Amino acid sequence: MTSTILEMRDITKTFPGVKALSNVNLSVEEGEIHAVVGENGAGKSTLMKVLSGVYPSGTYDGQIIFQGQECQFKGIHDSEHKGIVIIHQELALVPMLSIAENIFLGNEPRRFGVVDRDQCNRRAAEIVDRLGVSFSARALVSSLSLGERQLVEIARALSTNARIIVMDEPTTSLTSRETDRLFEVIATLKAQGIAIIYISHRMEEVYQLADRVSVLRDSGYVGTLERADLNASRLVSMMVGRD
Repeated sequence: MTSTILEMRDITKTFPGVKALSNVNLSVEEGEIHAVVGENGAGKSTLMKVLSGVYPSGTYDGQIIFQGQECQFKGIHDSEHKGIVIIHQELALVPMLSIAENIFLGNEPRRFGVVDRDQCNRRAAEIVDRLGVSFSARALVSSLSLGERQLVEIARALSTNARIIVMDEPTTSLTSRETDRLFEVIATLKAQGIAIIYISHRMEEVYQLADRVSVLRDSGYVGTLERADLNASRLVSMMVGRD
């Protein structure tokens, strides 16, 4: 039986002259793939920036309840420390460093005050193995395809013991083969109890992956559909506000 790992309650975010989010709710279960959809400008990215601490506590109204506790994230590092990691479309990797060095960049294991490269490589190899992929943790990121680099970002999230990984339009620049590989990794993460919040405009991906789908429209929350209730006409109607 799954349990609720995240609740965002009545999230409201205002910029000068613009209400970007208006009383938006989102509930995510452990180990589920939860898609968040809506037209451009619906508020998806803003909601994820609230969740990940890009917009820190005090800059919005509402509550974030994570693992049963109210959280007031002061920034991205704060949310990551708690176990919420967002993977942006623009990957933040250093090409001339190894996979292992990128996974632990800024959080390197140390021994006697010095970076322990053996431990770094060993732990990175264990994380890469969790993803079910075969590349060496010692390889340079510059040698990887875009799809493989995205998997390194996911590995970095796992290195922080993430319980929720937010993926924002992750297949935009991927080939069909890389997309299939990503979906296999997502299934692996789900099996390990990690929740995925999946942001996408590609409805075929939503139908293929999502356990539940939450819809935003005009900066507000419309509703959430269970997988069994998903159909194209109903989802589009919720997104655009007309039949």
